[in-house]
Amino acid sequence: METYKGNILAIDTGSTTTKIGYFRDGVQVFDEKLVHSPEELGRYANVMDQDKLRRDAVTGFLSTKGIDITEIDIIMARGGLFAPVRTGIYKVNRDMRDVLLTCRDGTHACNLSAVIADDISEEINELRSEKGLSSPFGACHAYIADPPMADEMLPECRLGGIPEFPRRAFFHALNSRATVKQYLRDHGHEENDITAIVAHMGGGITVTLHRNGMVIDTNNGLGGDGPFTPERAGTCPAFPLIEMCFSGQYTEVEVKKKVLGQGGAMAYFGTNDLGEIEKRALAGDNNCNIFMNAFSLNVAKHIASEAATVYGKVDVILLTGGIAYSRMVTDAIRERVKFIAPVEVYAGEHELKSLAENGYNVLSGNVAVHRYDKNAIVQD
Repeated sequence: METYKGNILAIDTGSTTTKIGYFRDGVQVFDEKLVHSPEELGRYANVMDQDKLRRDAVTGFLSTKGIDITEIDIIMARGGLFAPVRTGIYKVNRDMRDVLLTCRDGTHACNLSAVIADDISEEINELRSEKGLSSPFGACHAYIADPPMADEMLPECRLGGIPEFPRRAFFHALNSRATVKQYLRDHGHEENDITAIVAHMGGGITVTLHRNGMVIDTNNGLGGDGPFTPERAGTCPAFPLIEMCFSGQYTEVEVKKKVLGQGGAMAYFGTNDLGEIEKRALAGDNNCNIFMNAFSLNVAKHIASEAATVYGKVDVILLTGGIAYSRMVTDAIRERVKFIAPVEVYAGEHELKSLAENGYNVLSGNVAVHRYDKNAIVQD
């Protein structure tokens, strides 16, 4: 990004953290994870009520770094839960704010990112007006890129076993697409002309099928669909789940907690630290060794199933996310799926850098910006 001009603030809100990055002329000045204590967050009944707390945390941290917010040219935010959308860049507008603030399409802390970014951009424009300041890029605006509910799935991939349960997209769109773009750069592709399967492995796991820049299939990583993870159950057998729901032993909230938050490694070992389980496996703990083998196998199975959608014509398989730092996991997956296509590892999560890259494309006019309409069946 060394040829880019302008100052970008990137914001990524999670359940207990707010990640921010600051970029000046394409160079990352810093990235920081602001941690919000349970006591702080516990004061709010609804996650969206945390907006001022988190906004003040962001602007306060920028102040400690000597950043004058009037110098910010654009603010890029993690996409929240709103549908229907496709991948790409959207300017934050009133419709988007309404859907995020009311949690119409889902409740998650990621909904805060766009709202906070938009509020800070308004503050910047007001301060500039008061002080007679200007930017070569005009007014400061807030945008999101590649929201997690982006849906470009093929019709046959959306169809579920009963009409009431269509398959829905909920995946790590930002990092997944950023990984494909990085692969294209690394291999000298001038166009996004490949078919790739991307497995993002973290607290949640999503396996996505990319073809010529479109994400034509994926799993619902937050909705009980896909491989089990360090803290999520993944796809569960229907009859035992139904029996659990009607057993009288659990409330609806408790069942959902078993699926999301207390599933996967948490259910077996009481920890979501896969690194710790890996250490115990390597030290000879047979139960941990079986779990690690099952973990890699489940991810590999979902990768292989995505290959069937495109008749096995896959150019590359990309492994990313925090768990991709584990050679034990990535080597095991590679051995199981290398018959499909070459496997490359892009460990870690690169959301802030991806947001900045999208922001510089907006500033340079090199990308189309979509307009979100909460009542539209398909976005323009």
